[in-house]
Amino acid sequence: MTQETQYDLLLKNGHTVCPKTSVNGRRDIAIKDGKIAAVAEDIDPSSAAQVVDVSGHLVTPGLIDIHVHVYHTREPEGLSVMADSHSFRSGVTTMVDTGTAGARHFLHFKRTVIDLSKTRIFAFINIVDQGMIGDFEQDPRNMDPELAASIVQAYPDVCVGIKTAHYWTKLPYDDLHTPWAAVDRALEASKICGKPLMVDFWPRPERTYPELILEKMQPGDIHTHVFAQQFPVLDDEGKPAKYMFEAQQRGIVFDLGHGAGSFWFRLAQPAIQGGFVPASISTDLHVRNVHGVVVDMLTTMNKVLNMGVPLEEVIRMSTVAPAEEIGHPELGHLSVGAEADVAVLDLKEGEFSFVDCGKAKMRGNQKLECVMTLRAGEIVYDPSGLSMPEWKDAPERYWRINH
Repeated sequence: MTQETQYDLLLKNGHTVCPKTSVNGRRDIAIKDGKIAAVAEDIDPSSAAQVVDVSGHLVTPGLIDIHVHVYHTREPEGLSVMADSHSFRSGVTTMVDTGTAGARHFLHFKRTVIDLSKTRIFAFINIVDQGMIGDFEQDPRNMDPELAASIVQAYPDVCVGIKTAHYWTKLPYDDLHTPWAAVDRALEASKICGKPLMVDFWPRPERTYPELILEKMQPGDIHTHVFAQQFPVLDDEGKPAKYMFEAQQRGIVFDLGHGAGSFWFRLAQPAIQGGFVPASISTDLHVRNVHGVVVDMLTTMNKVLNMGVPLEEVIRMSTVAPAEEIGHPELGHLSVGAEADVAVLDLKEGEFSFVDCGKAKMRGNQKLECVMTLRAGEIVYDPSGLSMPEWKDAPERYWRINH
């Protein structure tokens, strides 16, 4: 290998923020064969086949969104978005579909979406065998722990855990529909397959929120939608409830999970200012929020940033933390040897507004925007041509008619 061809791509002069490696400063990043080959303060540009000057930009690990819906079912309830259409434009290189598919439809999901997407996609398997489809979610007879666990065990490289959601939020309980039916079956499946449970939950007098996070859920399990209006995360004085910290101490993972109705400033702002910060940021991206209150991962991160969480911590909550939550610590960082999933971001200052699910807004003065994304070393998003020459200086092939 000659000096001139040592690297395929060099990101030069960027401000790198990688919480896992404690890097927060100017670094060059060299990429070879889809992996991070070198990280240093000054790498010779002649050593790379292509050099991209990222001066003035932040360079971070590719973002990881652990709550999305990207499996396109043929049912009328299908609300999923196309992963590649929404991931790279916001710096996301890894998505986790959270329970859109159950055991009976997972292989179709894998064949038609996971295997065909450039975005890396993992899945939480719904405890409901038919997945996230209307009335099926309300019948415990459709919740087979062994069946759900068997899919996770059969595809451990793709399936990261079990999901439960939307069960019996209003109607009276009966012999079939008992308060904890969905949670208990999902916990059993999680125990069988040895992977975490993600819980979407609606508390009722017979199944309280403190009981869920202090007794039912196990260390490593994830409660998503933590700042949804139904959760008593604040005490009577408007401060974070003590049991929120107790749950954190026993290993319960709290995830933001914005969604169309699950993020309210009136809960999030006092909680964060009071010292209760979720472990991870995610969007719950689907067709009913992608053009509304959520938009994308960076918009969600910007809300947390403007509530006072430091930039490096916001990046941690969107990279290394979710990677570890789903059992993939090889992701979410820019260590030498890691797959070269990279986000190049702008941090803008000015006057901005952000909205929540109650149609209220919060003003802020910082905003992250994506300018380029790399997936496994390939530039997959570069709308401003950061990696491209001026058209007058383009190579000879640019001037040919290609037919």
